[in-house]
Amino acid sequence: MLYEYILLFSLLSGIVVFCSTRKHLLLSLLSLEFMVLCVFLALFTVMLMYGYELYFSLIFLVFTVCEGALGLSILVSLVRNQGNDYLSSMSILSW
Repeated sequence: MLYEYILLFSLLSGIVVFCSTRKHLLLSLLSLEFMVLCVFLALFTVMLMYGYELYFSLIFLVFTVCEGALGLSILVSLVRNQGNDYLSSMSILSW
């Protein structure tokens, strides 16, 4: 019971950090990865408790790695083009 509350608190704290970071893209990406990790731990726990196969968790990890690689490539592209990772310097017109 305590484990579920800890996971829920971790997920909610990740959401709060993601909503409050408005300056750096790297902080936003780190909070997104933290939230994905919390969701993975909850998914793994539920699948382990009910005796399901763990293949879905492997597929979830594959999509998580793809999401992380895409975020990192956007970060590298932004740093190469503008020289910083400020979200205020990003614009739809510059893409």
